[in-house]
Amino acid sequence: MIRVLVVDDDFMVARIHVGFVQRVEGFEVAGVAHTAAEAEEAVVRLRPDLLLLDLYLPDRFGLDLLADLRGGPHPCDAVVITAAKEIESVRAAVRLGVTDYVLKPFGFPDLEERLRRYAGRRSLLARAEVTGQADVDRVFLRSAASAAPLPKGLSPETARLVEDAMRGASQALSASEVAEAVGISRVSARRYLEHFKQAGRAEVSLRYGSTGRPERRYRWVG
Repeated sequence: MIRVLVVDDDFMVARIHVGFVQRVEGFEVAGVAHTAAEAEEAVVRLRPDLLLLDLYLPDRFGLDLLADLRGGPHPCDAVVITAAKEIESVRAAVRLGVTDYVLKPFGFPDLEERLRRYAGRRSLLARAEVTGQADVDRVFLRSAASAAPLPKGLSPETARLVEDAMRGASQALSASEVAEAVGISRVSARRYLEHFKQAGRAEVSLRYGSTGRPERRYRWVG
């Protein structure tokens, strides 16, 4: 389970975010903090994996808190959730290695997709082995091959995760297997796989069972 600390000064908003996190499989809420001081103490005590971090806290700016946590005994990942649209805040978040930056207001599907994407990246990093530059590129979620333009509704980040899952597989994968590896729905995985097939970067084979329609399986060809 990925343990999440929700940090937001608005009690009602924090409660909503807690509810969102609890609806995403593989995630659990480790705790809630409403100030930077509470968050700093909670990180030490609860050791979360991920912060859902508001920037406008009553006692400190959220990114200043995150910078200190980065140098502490338990640095954790962070998804910024804020109304701050200033480009300076976005740039500072990028420099601090923030996993994602979500503008309020937003709905559950948006946060769910971002959390699943984070879980997929985390899973890939956990099992990554570096033997050369191509492996390093995959760790940093950069494709070594040039990608075809993505259709509307598909994100480059998730496309790279799907690519990494296929590259690391010893055999052809089904949409369900890719979805489980990356942390997205089977329908979403199928869209990315079909995109790669149409771009000539994956090939499809059919596996016939005893009954029903044959299963489509995809193999990366680059």
